[in-house]
Amino acid sequence: MRGYFGVGVDGISKPMNLGNLSRIANAFDASFFFSVNALVKLSDAESDTSRAQKAMPYYQFATTDEFRLPTGCKLVAVEITEDAVELPRFRHPQRAAYVFGAERLSISKEMLKRADYVVKIPMKFSINVGMAGAIVLYDRLISLGGYPPRPVMTGGKQADLPPPHQWGAPLVRDKR
Repeated sequence: MRGYFGVGVDGISKPMNLGNLSRIANAFDASFFFSVNALVKLSDAESDTSRAQKAMPYYQFATTDEFRLPTGCKLVAVEITEDAVELPRFRHPQRAAYVFGAERLSISKEMLKRADYVVKIPMKFSINVGMAGAIVLYDRLISLGGYPPRPVMTGGKQADLPPPHQWGAPLVRDKR
């Protein structure tokens, strides 16, 4: 899969949820993890048995104004709003940072203003931040991971993946 992605939270207050989301980000091979306006530290999260903070960079920002992303990285806010794009209709950017809101609150208005895209998971009500993260990252993997389309028929034959690209030696042309 080309590109990279990071995962983060805005205003999280429960260490278990912070640890759970960082573990999910690590499992999906995120390039970095971040928190903005967090009321807890990742080191307090006992739910992260994968020790994600040792496997990928972790950036802490005290305020939304301090928050920075790499050049060219698009911020995707995952939030239930009227104008949000439903996740199955969303084309993921190759270079993205996904930000999720706190447990009982939404993503801050300041963070939503900074977002390049706002997406929502089509469901009846909000779910745990870790579960939301897993759904969004799985959707990214399926969308950008080079998987063939699913079979049309239920239980249909699985399409084979194309072989990985092999780089050959450089071509040298004779100068005439």
